[in-house]
Amino acid sequence: METHLFLLVLSLLLFLSKPGSGFGSPGPIAASLGGNSAFFCAIDASGRQEVICWGKNYSSPSSPSSSSSSTSQTYNIPSMAVLSGGDGFLCGVLSNTSQPFCFSSLGSSSSSGTDLVPLSYRTNAYSQIAAGNRHVCAVRGAYYSDHDSGTVDCWEITKAANNSFVAKESSNLYDQNVSNLVFNKIVSGDGFSCGVVREGGVLCFGPKSSTLGLNTTTSDSFEVLSAGKSSVCAILNSTREIKCWGDEDSFVNSPGDESRFVALASGPNHYCGIREDTHEVECWGNANFSLIPKASGFKAIASSDSIVCGIREEDLVLDCWMVNGSSTLAYDPPLELCSPGVCRAGPCGDKEFAFNASILGEPDLTSLCVRKELSLCSPCGSDCSNGFFLSSSCTENSDRVCTSCSLCQNSSCSDICKLHNHDSSSDKHWNQLALIVGSSASALLIIIICCCVVPRFVTSPNKEDGFKSCIGKTDLETEPLEMIAPAPSVTPFAQVFRLSELKDATNGFKEFNELGRGSYGFVYKAVLSDGRQVAVKRANASTIIHTNAREFEAELEILCNIRHSNIVNLIGYSTEMGERLLVYEYMPHGTLHDHLHGGFSPLSWGLRVRIALQTAKGLEYLHVEAEPRIVHGDVKSSNVLLDSEWAARVADFGLLTSSNERSLDVKGDVYDFGVVLLEILTGRKRYDRDCDPPEIVEWAVPVIREGKAAVVLDKYIASPRNVEPLLKLADVAELCVREDPSQRPNTSELVNLLDQLARDGLLL
Repeated sequence: METHLFLLVLSLLLFLSKPGSGFGSPGPIAASLGGNSAFFCAIDASGRQEVICWGKNYSSPSSPSSSSSSTSQTYNIPSMAVLSGGDGFLCGVLSNTSQPFCFSSLGSSSSSGTDLVPLSYRTNAYSQIAAGNRHVCAVRGAYYSDHDSGTVDCWEITKAANNSFVAKESSNLYDQNVSNLVFNKIVSGDGFSCGVVREGGVLCFGPKSSTLGLNTTTSDSFEVLSAGKSSVCAILNSTREIKCWGDEDSFVNSPGDESRFVALASGPNHYCGIREDTHEVECWGNANFSLIPKASGFKAIASSDSIVCGIREEDLVLDCWMVNGSSTLAYDPPLELCSPGVCRAGPCGDKEFAFNASILGEPDLTSLCVRKELSLCSPCGSDCSNGFFLSSSCTENSDRVCTSCSLCQNSSCSDICKLHNHDSSSDKHWNQLALIVGSSASALLIIIICCCVVPRFVTSPNKEDGFKSCIGKTDLETEPLEMIAPAPSVTPFAQVFRLSELKDATNGFKEFNELGRGSYGFVYKAVLSDGRQVAVKRANASTIIHTNAREFEAELEILCNIRHSNIVNLIGYSTEMGERLLVYEYMPHGTLHDHLHGGFSPLSWGLRVRIALQTAKGLEYLHVEAEPRIVHGDVKSSNVLLDSEWAARVADFGLLTSSNERSLDVKGDVYDFGVVLLEILTGRKRYDRDCDPPEIVEWAVPVIREGKAAVVLDKYIASPRNVEPLLKLADVAELCVREDPSQRPNTSELVNLLDQLARDGLLL
């Protein structure tokens, strides 16, 4: 990219919006140094700005210590606005007063709070704070004020007996000339601090500042600073390139002129930065960085001696990896949602977006900041990692959206994903592919594999628009065309929606649009801008935490292939702003459970048996025809939906559950289907505490086995002239719920049995 393009788009951003932290750099996540005792703290995303800490021999009340720690020291830490780590301790400014607060990471609760701040500084308000090896410097001025500069106060924190610390003022940290200067930014290292002076340039001070070799008269403007033990790196304001000074081993192999960054973190002898384009992490210096997560973006990072932790941009969950060595972590970070940045006054700047708390799925959460007048701004991304394409650009309220190339649907993204790359190597690849396609069996395999990636290549041009499977066939040929739901006019494949579009379609995810809720989250009725009625399933924060992006993408790839007249088919999705939103066909007649138990209109016997047959066909498709084969795992009457033609549609088949948690035995689905059959026959719930016995299987099956099934039939609708098919249906239900799975029929056998019942005249 040409240099002048960067000059057009890059501008000065306030330091408090920069999510960098580590040794001497303030941010929403910070690490203390001190050998192998890695210790981290982060500001949570609850809106209360509480502090989450994890590390050896330590845990905060909101964050249980690692399973690897045999003992831990626990004490309360007040809510913070910003954090910074030194050697064995961390400091921050309080979210409500901006007063300084420091605490030990070595398990000594006596070294905490105002005791680690000299008496003369304890009541001062600070906008920034930077912990060095054995000292702290802070810029005066409340963080919630729109004034981002002030004079600097510094004090020493020395280690005493029993892992405790003592704070004292020190005259050798800076001379009188420095104390009169106004700083915009501040970082601290081992025996030095550096700051950006309001009048321009960077000034370093302290007893060891001369070893840095930094020209204090430089006119360069820097938007981010980070200090190692004996070095400093900064991001140039004009180009977002990296410049470093001091111990060269600490920044060996630093990024070249083509690399652009928005955040920095540092350990004693290494640096890590968040790239401007993809938000991926890149590290350099005297360390081994083989374990850096690939194709994963971050909002903020911090580094100790041997571990780097960051806040993932996709879900705001913590992720950590080792520096130096190839082993895995000795402990994992807590499973918590963390703040992606630092709250501040004033609007977001150019190339930033305002983070929207509503994406976390908590209805009462309106802001991640304690003070509602503050905003939380994050740098925009401009590109995506390998294997992803840019499906929408950054706006003032949301970051750019990256979508897996496996879900690419048109030529614009296929070019990015190198599906239509015309260089020689690509031509060679496609020539080889053409040879493979020459074999009909191999061609079919290639088409199946690529069904969601290159749909334009495999969709039959002779078919009318409508729901087609990803290999170009219409839905199950045995079903009449009128049973297939009306198709969206844009594409038969998963559509990428903007969060703003779905928010408008659901009236802001308001409660009156809610169709249902469960462990996954909420389901809302929505009307898209083109008039289509859809159902939007919105994951809650817990689901997002427990489901990583790769699992979600794997589910999307599967759902893209699912097209059947007895399945609730996926229309599209949105992962913008960390959301997990799935858009499905809208089922206007609700669920089978609604009509059997929820006061909706009763169903005739003919319709009930037809629903049973169609449900069995949907399960048969999942078990036999879907690729890969799918075990539903949660077959129940509330997951059988009824479309506009009263056709049954199976929903929620194993969605967003780890493959390790799925039962591999399809006979479990058959058992649950048998329970649904019993509900259809009796009108009773699966479990009813007002009945004895409350379990429907325990109540109905003994009666059916005695040949008295007519006794349990639903008394609230008239019996048909010929009750024999219902008694046979009861026998089918009894087969399905047998304790021995080997005695249960499979779904194909069920379809045949139920189809025969329908042919016997029950539907006539």
